[in-house]
Amino acid sequence: METPDLPLEIISHILSFLHASDRKEASLVCRSWYEASQDHQFQKQVIFKFPASVSSLGFIRGLARRARCGLIISHLDASSLSRQVLVEVGVQLGPRLESLALPGSSITESSLLGLLPHLTGLRKLDLNGLDSLFMSGAFLSREEHRQQIRAALKNLEDLDLSDLRYLSDLTFNRLTGCTPKLHRLALAGCHIAFEFDPYRGCAVGPGSSAILSLRNLHHLLQEQASTLRSLDLSRTSITPESLRSLAQVPRLRLEELSLQGCKELTDYSIELLCRHQTGLLSLDLSACTELTSRSMLAVATELKGLRALSLSQDWRMTDKGLADLMALPGLSSLDLSECLHVGGAELVKGLSSPQPRAQLESLSLRNCTYIRDAAVYSLAQLLGSSLRELDLTSCIYLTDLSVRAIASYLPGLLVLRLGWCKEITDWGLLGMVEPTNGYEPSKEMEKKGPSFTRTFGNMGFFQPPRMPFQEKPRLVTDKDLGAFREQEGASLLALKGLQELDLSGCSKLTDASITEVLRFPALQRLSLSMLPEISDESLVSVAQHCRCLTSLVLSHCSQLTDEGMARALPHLHRLQHLHLACCDSITDRSLTLIGRYCKRLRTLDISMCKDITVTKVDFVQSRLPFLEKVQYRFVGGADLILTL
Repeated sequence: METPDLPLEIISHILSFLHASDRKEASLVCRSWYEASQDHQFQKQVIFKFPASVSSLGFIRGLARRARCGLIISHLDASSLSRQVLVEVGVQLGPRLESLALPGSSITESSLLGLLPHLTGLRKLDLNGLDSLFMSGAFLSREEHRQQIRAALKNLEDLDLSDLRYLSDLTFNRLTGCTPKLHRLALAGCHIAFEFDPYRGCAVGPGSSAILSLRNLHHLLQEQASTLRSLDLSRTSITPESLRSLAQVPRLRLEELSLQGCKELTDYSIELLCRHQTGLLSLDLSACTELTSRSMLAVATELKGLRALSLSQDWRMTDKGLADLMALPGLSSLDLSECLHVGGAELVKGLSSPQPRAQLESLSLRNCTYIRDAAVYSLAQLLGSSLRELDLTSCIYLTDLSVRAIASYLPGLLVLRLGWCKEITDWGLLGMVEPTNGYEPSKEMEKKGPSFTRTFGNMGFFQPPRMPFQEKPRLVTDKDLGAFREQEGASLLALKGLQELDLSGCSKLTDASITEVLRFPALQRLSLSMLPEISDESLVSVAQHCRCLTSLVLSHCSQLTDEGMARALPHLHRLQHLHLACCDSITDRSLTLIGRYCKRLRTLDISMCKDITVTKVDFVQSRLPFLEKVQYRFVGGADLILTL
C-alpha cells in the first residue's frame, strides 16, 4: 500500500527549518520537494548570476515563471548573441525583473536602450565599470530615448555608477534625470572635479563635457534630498570643503555614507559632517589616512543612532575615543583592522560601563598587533551574548588563552578568523592547558650559577636564558586526547553554529586538534593553508564532519596526498571553491576525483603542483559545468590563470 504524498504546504513548513544550502540539497530529492522549495517565503530577493552564452537563452526563458527576480549577467559585448540575451531578458522577464547588473561587459548603447524600456519594475541598476556606454558622451542624447527610459525607471531606487572613467556632466544629468526617486547612489572611483568657492560657500565652476563636477552632484542632492539616503563617494578626490558643501545640502538626511580611501579628508571635515548629518546609521571612513582619534570622538558625540562604523587602515587612530564610541547603544558593527595603535583597553573600558552600551555583533581587529590575551579575554566576556563575527587575523601575540576565552564566552559565534596567530597550538583548540616541565630560570641559576658561552667564557658574557617562544610546545599524546574526550572544557567544539573558520598560518597546529575539534555541521568556509604538520587524517576528518563546506583552502599543506583526496572528496559535493596551491604530493589523480565529485566547483587553484599536467587540467574543465576560474601557474611548465 502506497503512502499518500504530503501536501506542499507541509513540506514547505518542514523545509523552513533548514539552512538555505540544506534546503537547496533537499529540493533535488524529488519533484514535490522541489516545488515546495519554490514557496514564496524562500524566494525573496533571489538573484541569478550567469555569463552570456547560448545555454543562457533557455535558462532565461525558464525564469519567466517566477514572480520576481534579479539578474547578474557577465561577459556581454557587441555580438549578436549578447543582443539576443538582452532581448530575451526584456521579453521573458520585463516588469518582473527587480535588479540588473552587467559586470565585466562592454555592451553598446543601442542594446541597453532596447532593454530598459521593458523593465518597468526595476528597483536596482548596476552600471559599474561599463565605460563603453559613456565613452562617446552621447548616451541618452536623444529626447525620445530619455522619455522612454524616464517612464521605465521612474521607480528606480538604487543606481551604481562606480568606476566610470568617462562619466561627464551631460550624461550624468541625462541619466539621473530619468531616476527621480533614488534612495542610493554610488559614484565610487569616478573622476569628479571637486570645485568649491569658500567665499560663496557653494560649488562653482562651469560644467565640463568630459568629467563630472561637484556642482552637478550638489544639484542632484538638492533635487532628490527628500528620497536619497545612501551615498558612496569612495576612492574619489573629495576635499574637506567639498564634503562640507554636500553635508549642508538642505533637507538631505543621509543614513549611509561611504568615504573609503578619500585621503584628503581631515578631522575637521568629519566633525562638520557629523554635525550636519546626525541621522547616519552606517559610516565608512576606512583608508582615510589623515584622520585621527579626533574624528572618532566626533562620531561618538554626534551620531547617536550609528549602527556600523569602519575605521580600517586609519593608521593614526589610537585607543582614545573608543570608550566613548562604546556608549552608542545601537552600534553593532565595528571595523578597526590595521589600526596599528589600538590595544583594546578603551574598548574594554567602554563596554564595562554600567550605562547602556554597544551590543557589537561584528568586530574586526585584524592586524592590530597591540592586542593581547587580556584584551580578548575581557572582550569575550563582555560581548558573549551578542558577538557573531570576530576577526583576529595577524594579532600575532595571541596565545591559547584567547582561544579558550572565545570558546568559553562566545558560543553564538558564526565567523572566527585566527589566521597567522602563530602562538596558537593544539592545546588551545582542545581547550586544555599544556603541561609544563616545571622549568624556572631563577632556580636553575641558583643551582648552577651563571653559565658562560664556550666562546666568551672568560670575558663575562652570560648565556641568555631560554625564552618560551624558542621552545616547541609539547606534542599532544593519545593519553591527552583521552582526557580531552572525557572533559567538558572550553574547546572550539563549543562554537556549534560556526559557519566560517580561518586558521591559516597557525603553524603549530597538527592532526591532534584538527581531527578532534573541527566538527561543525554548519561550517561553510574553512582555511587551513600553511599548516605544514597536518596530513590526510585532518582532511578526511574535516570532510566527514563538515559536509556543508563550500570553500576549502589547503594551500601549502605539503603532507596532503591523493589518498587523502580520494577519501575526502566523496563527502564534499557542495564545494564551490578549492585551493590546493603548492601541495606537492597532489597529482593528476586528484584532479580526476575533483571532476567526479565536485560538480559545483566554481574556482580551483592548483598553482605550483608539480605533478599535475595541463592535459588533466583541460579534462577537469570539460567535466565541471560551473567552473569559472582555474589558477595553474607553473603547472607542467605553464604560467597561466584561466578565467572561463
